[in-house]
Amino acid sequence: MILSHISRQQTAWRSCTSVLEKCLYAPKTQRRRKHEVPLLTHHATLRKEGLRDVLSPDGYEIAWIRYQQFLVDKLNQLTAQTRDENTKAKDLLIKYARDPNHAALFNYASAAHNNHFFFETLTPDPTPIPNPLLSHIDSSFSSLASLRSHFIATADSMFGPGYVWLVKRTQVTMNENMKLSILSTYNAGSPYPGAHFRQQPVDMNTAATGVTANMSPTGYARMMRGEEGTNPMDDRLRVYGKGYGTGNPNAPPSQEAPYSGTAGSFGAYSATTQNLNLHPESRRAPGGAMIEVLLGVSTWEHVWLRDWGITGKRKFLEAWWEKVDWEKVLARSGFGSGGKR
Repeated sequence: MILSHISRQQTAWRSCTSVLEKCLYAPKTQRRRKHEVPLLTHHATLRKEGLRDVLSPDGYEIAWIRYQQFLVDKLNQLTAQTRDENTKAKDLLIKYARDPNHAALFNYASAAHNNHFFFETLTPDPTPIPNPLLSHIDSSFSSLASLRSHFIATADSMFGPGYVWLVKRTQVTMNENMKLSILSTYNAGSPYPGAHFRQQPVDMNTAATGVTANMSPTGYARMMRGEEGTNPMDDRLRVYGKGYGTGNPNAPPSQEAPYSGTAGSFGAYSATTQNLNLHPESRRAPGGAMIEVLLGVSTWEHVWLRDWGITGKRKFLEAWWEKVDWEKVLARSGFGSGGKR
């Protein structure tokens, strides 16, 4: 009788616990998410069969479904009820690339974008490389075999997690025929030029602003991101008009300030900075190149370790190369079907 009584108490407690869990956790699952895991073109096939000769179904589960969901959950946590909750991962990583106060947001946004970019270019049914793309590969690397050799060797030699990218240079100054290059980034690093912008937005020689003029580090970071109302240039533009600082001799006197300060490449009043305000997509680090990313492979251990083992990184890379969706790469390149561009 005593045992039966205890048993009934435990059964009742389990029932109460079950109801309590539903009350506690159901709202979280029903909460609207702003960032979601993208649906891959071949997701149904990959989830069921994996990527033959590259990833098993379990490997795909870990490298894409679980990992991407983890990154998306983090993005939702960091952007909840902020103006960034609807901002795309790529835009977030560029926006916060040089803001130390939002390093975590940059890392998760960049990792989410990079992982998606990598998986988006995988296909269970690869096709031959289109001729327009092959023509540019031959011009830049002498042959497809040479590109494959250099690409795999670069990825295999990376000591630590990251990505290796095939990029197209949009501004070629020396050899117009060599538009394609190989680029490496480590951890959550981004290949995009906008994420490498280091230009100081204030000329400390001519402007009493920044951390040396009682501006908080957070305010300085906001100014570096170009938020409205944080750049001293904004006040001068409101006073003198949009012609301020352009050095235009034909601008009305009311639009010209007592001094322009447009010399050089740095500072809030430089011509370079003003151009960036008008064309933010042109941001790049000094000496950097304007590029478009065409192809990427992940060297993160969670992608290949499950199926290939400790020493299987290179074999994974060689198998991955055979499953690249070159039609997707061509579409990103913009080379089209009418020859070189």
